[in-house]
Amino acid sequence: METDAITSLVQEVAAEVITPRFRSLASDEVWEKGPGDLVTQADAEAERMLTDALRAAYPDALVLGEEAFASDPRLADAYAAADHAFTIDPVDGTKNFVNGSPDHAVMVAERRSGAVVRSWIWHPQHERMYVAERGAGAWADGVRLTTTAPAGDPATWRGRTSRRRWVGRTLPGLPPFELSWVSCGADYPMLVQGAADYLVYRDTKPWDHAPGSLLVTEAGGALGRPDGSAYTAGWPARSGLVVAPDRATYDVVRQALVASGLVG
Repeated sequence: METDAITSLVQEVAAEVITPRFRSLASDEVWEKGPGDLVTQADAEAERMLTDALRAAYPDALVLGEEAFASDPRLADAYAAADHAFTIDPVDGTKNFVNGSPDHAVMVAERRSGAVVRSWIWHPQHERMYVAERGAGAWADGVRLTTTAPAGDPATWRGRTSRRRWVGRTLPGLPPFELSWVSCGADYPMLVQGAADYLVYRDTKPWDHAPGSLLVTEAGGALGRPDGSAYTAGWPARSGLVVAPDRATYDVVRQALVASGLVG
C-alpha cells in the first residue's frame, strides 16, 4: 500500500470506531487486561480492522498489534524473527481516551530488515496526522518537521517522562522530571515541535515507540538506550530509552540517566 493509502486507512478506522466512542463509552466497553491496564471496545475493533487491511495488502508480513500480543505473547517472538512486520497501537493513550482527554493517537509502523521504514501517528481529536518515511523526512499534515536543540544550561531544559513515579525526580545537572502527555503518540510529536527538550522512558514496547522513533530521527533528532546503543524497535523490549531533538542533548541526558541509577 502506498503511504497515502495507509494514512487514509488509519483515519477512516478512527472515524468509524474510535471517535464515535470518545466521551461516549458505555460501561461494558471498557475493561482491564491487567491491573490498571485499560482496554476498550474501540481498541479491539480498530486493531482488528487495521490488522485485516494490512494482512490483505501484505500477506507475508507479520502484524503485531498491542491487543493481539496481550492475547498471545508468542507473537513477539514471531515479530522478532520477521523480515517484514507492522506494529499497531489502535488507541495509544487508552487511559486518556477513557478519561475524555483528546491526547490519544492511532499508530502504525512498518519495519523491514530490522529497521523502521514508515510510520503513521494520527490524532483523531486534534485532526493532525504525522507521517515519517526513512530517508524522506517527517511530516505533519504535509509540512516538513525539523527539531530544534535546546539552548542554554542543561539545568534549564524541560525533561518529561510518562513514568509517574519518576515525576519530580532529578538527574544530575538536569531539572526535575515533568509528566509527559502519557501517550507516546502525543509525546514524540510534542518533542519534535519543541514542547519538551527530552523524553525518558523505562518501557520500550515496539507498538509504543516504533512510530515516534522514526518521526524523531527523520526530523533530525536522536534516541537510543542509556548505554548509547541504538533503538531498533525490536524484541525483547529492553529497558530504558532517551529521546532528544539532537545527538548532543541525547548524550547529556543518557549519561545523567546512567549516573542516576534509575536505568542502567
